Amino acid sequence: MLATKPADFRCGIDGFAALCRHQLKQEPRSGTLFVFTNRRRTMLRALCYDGSGFWLMSKRLSKGRFQDWPRHHQDEVTPLAAKQLKTLLTGQSGWQKL
Repeated sequence: MLATKPADFRCGIDGFAALCRHQLKQEPRSGTLFVFTNRRRTMLRALCYDGSGFWLMSKRLSKGRFQDWPRHHQDEVTPLAAKQLKTLLTGQSGWQKL
């Protein structure tokens, strides 16, 4: 799941889990991968629960920004396919909503 609203990256695992629960209305222990960006779209963080604990992964681009990130309107979260995630992680353009 892709969070469309930028997140405060100063928080850790507990903060991102709280964002999932309260802002996205999703259960963070569901096994779903939750992907967040910072306001400038130069970094992303992904939170996932694997059954025994949480993973919090980060990526910061060397240059540029994550392209074509969906705008925050009414939808706080949007589904994310594996191909879309790969496009985002490589910093490529061409992300499209399902």
